Amino acid sequence: MYIFSPPAGSPRRIRTVIAVLVLALALTGCASVPPPNDSMNQAQNQLQMARDAGAADYAPVDLGFAQDKFQQAQAAMAERKYADAASLAEESRADAELAQAKARLGAARAQIQRKVQENTRLRQQGEQAAAAGQTQDAAPAPASAPPTEDMPAPSSSILSAPPADGFQTVPDAVQQPATNSQGGQP
Repeated sequence: MYIFSPPAGSPRRIRTVIAVLVLALALTGCASVPPPNDSMNQAQNQLQMARDAGAADYAPVDLGFAQDKFQQAQAAMAERKYADAASLAEESRADAELAQAKARLGAARAQIQRKVQENTRLRQQGEQAAAAGQTQDAAPAPASAPPTEDMPAPSSSILSAPPADGFQTVPDAVQQPATNSQGGQP
């Protein structure tokens, strides 16, 4: 005799139990994944933010990847393949975030380039003005220019005012100017 001998009439019972288990697994497998509405909304919002940041100009490839994956996610949603749709929506969101970051970087680089060009233009204008000023210094001053006057010295009360907080006073002893090694003054 077998220790685990099947009771009489058991093949029918086993088939019934197996059929019930397969049916239960099939039903739970179909209903286990809810529609990824939040993921789809986040991906769509991230795509719009990337477009607003200028990704079409500075990161068109990454924006294209994000848009393609979002369209695939929408197709998976229509076919009720919610796990695939959630995965594709997450990939689309990540690609759109990358496109947005690259767009911001590209816009910052473009702004830096504009500033460099503006600085170069202003520097050239300054050099031209300085060169023109040197040639005017050699020419006599026009007669219509008012004479320049020396500025009056401040009153002694301003010079002898107590120092403000944070400043150190100069010692009363007058320091002699240092002489250089050649015997002259600097």
